[in-house]
Amino acid sequence: MAVPKRKMSRSNTRSRRAQWKATAVTLTPCPRCRQPKQPHIACPTCGTYDGRQVLAV
Repeated sequence: MAVPKRKMSRSNTRSRRAQWKATAVTLTPCPRCRQPKQPHIACPTCGTYDGRQVLAV
């Protein structure tokens, strides 16, 4: 089993962890009400998906 021989310094640990970034949520305008919504998900404002009503809002 691989075990590190030396303790990793704080600067090396922090510079490695600096690459872990959260990505922003992608938003697209709803074709019916033009409110921002996530793609491939029903619009929470008007309740439509793919041109048809799927949620009672």
